[in-house]
Amino acid sequence: MLSSNLAKFVLLRHSQHRGSAHSAGKLRRRPARAHSTRTMRYHLLTFILPLLALAYSTNAIKILGIFPYDGKSHFIVIKVLLQELARRGHDVTVISHFPEDNPPKNYHDISLYIPKETTDSVEDATRIERSYLSVLQVGIFLVTNGKETCKVMLENKEVQNLINRKEKFDVVLTEQFNRAPVVGITTHVLMPWHYKRFGIPNNPSYVSFHFLEGGTKPSLIQRLERVVFDVYFKALYYFVTQRADQNMLAQYYNDIPPLEELGRDIKFLLLNHHFVLTGSSLFPANVIEVGGFHIAKANPLSGDLKKFVEEADQAVIYISFGTTVRLSLMSLQKLEAILGAIGEMPQRFIWRWDKKTSMDKKPFNQLSQKYLDILTDKKKIYIGTWLPQVDILGHPKVLAFFTHAGMGGTTEAIHFGVPLVAMPITGDQPANAAAIEESGFGVQQPVNDLTKESLVENFKKVLEPEFREKVKQRTKAWHDRPLSPIDTAVYWIEYTARNGNFTFRTPAADVPCYQYVHLDIALVIVVIVAAVLLLIKAVWSPRKKDKKTVNSKKKKQ
Repeated sequence: MLSSNLAKFVLLRHSQHRGSAHSAGKLRRRPARAHSTRTMRYHLLTFILPLLALAYSTNAIKILGIFPYDGKSHFIVIKVLLQELARRGHDVTVISHFPEDNPPKNYHDISLYIPKETTDSVEDATRIERSYLSVLQVGIFLVTNGKETCKVMLENKEVQNLINRKEKFDVVLTEQFNRAPVVGITTHVLMPWHYKRFGIPNNPSYVSFHFLEGGTKPSLIQRLERVVFDVYFKALYYFVTQRADQNMLAQYYNDIPPLEELGRDIKFLLLNHHFVLTGSSLFPANVIEVGGFHIAKANPLSGDLKKFVEEADQAVIYISFGTTVRLSLMSLQKLEAILGAIGEMPQRFIWRWDKKTSMDKKPFNQLSQKYLDILTDKKKIYIGTWLPQVDILGHPKVLAFFTHAGMGGTTEAIHFGVPLVAMPITGDQPANAAAIEESGFGVQQPVNDLTKESLVENFKKVLEPEFREKVKQRTKAWHDRPLSPIDTAVYWIEYTARNGNFTFRTPAADVPCYQYVHLDIALVIVVIVAAVLLLIKAVWSPRKKDKKTVNSKKKKQ
């Protein structure tokens, strides 16, 4: 952190001078010790203040954050890093849909906000179920939403003013591409096109696929699905999305280089996960894991929520499907399965609802009285549209988390050692859920197989003392790092500013596909073998023909 770095710098410089000052004191032996102390403090103060100013001007960097996607769940995670950078003395300018009401010093917003509901609209087009169609819809969403968010940003007057001022920045934090030293940030596992861009091995036999189930141990059918959908998403990205974005940029600017070329300018990629959860991977040096960097210290609960939790005779189970999944799109059968499981378990439940959910709308207005009694039992369920998730997960009585397996909530549960029951719906959630089960942090509950019995079984499994103890051990490994996640993220951003002229890109990222899979070598071998065979044939055929001629003549004689 900047303040600690300044303190260490000042103390180091002070210690270098302290020895000589101490020796001089021994020679002079001033009798007026109090006066000497005040004098020394005064000189020390006059010495430190210029150093502080010098250190600040040397270490403070100008950062531009570009986040045009209007998904609040993504920005909530990134915002923590941006604010921390500002708190450490860096000048941070942020382009996003979510301006701060009370921004910290040095934090400047350029708002893309439009007066409408803009949170993760992908879920409005899909029901709470898993199918090939739902995966295909995610691809269409990425194409249409990407084009729209790009247009909104480019037409923004404040963004245009920023561009026209030609203001210089030391580092750009973004999922887009610019010419300043760029640090990319992901709030999820890697997209299919990230692997090639950063030279990361991507073998479907053991590398988890962003949008599909199977984790690192897929079946034959799951590997086949990965190959097909990998081609689908890459085709959409390279041949539809990038071309559309390239054409749009050409309407606003001249001489825009190819976007893929600009993508290679990314110096580092910060990943919001960690190998304790996702397993070992062959990442190049410029891909850094900072999983959990957004998690703050849990505060004590307050008000009715505190009373509800602390009056519970047994443990409390927390249910949340994030800011994206709409309970209003859940089928009546699945809703009854969840309520049936809640009614059968002796624990209390805290349930976060999205703002669109209402008791007066489907499927809630279709519930029978049996399930309505469970839902309206205020001693059994605490319902809220906004809940302090970190504070809830950090409470010692909260012992399980039923979730859609978004990476933000997943890392928060792991941070506090809370076992998860993961029911993935869309996006990277299937990959996250597979990682949760493989790493031992929880179990999977496939949404298509959701029943009261299966959910009760999973709740009981993660609440077993032996299971919870294993989760706590894994949480210790999660926290056991040389630097905290937020310090690691800040360090590499500052490192990029200090060393932006260097190329940290692995050569593997620029190897053509035909070289990567040795097609050229295979072709050379085939040509050589074919040439040898043809040569053998050419040499052997005349001899064989001559032998036949000799034999024919002998027969005639």
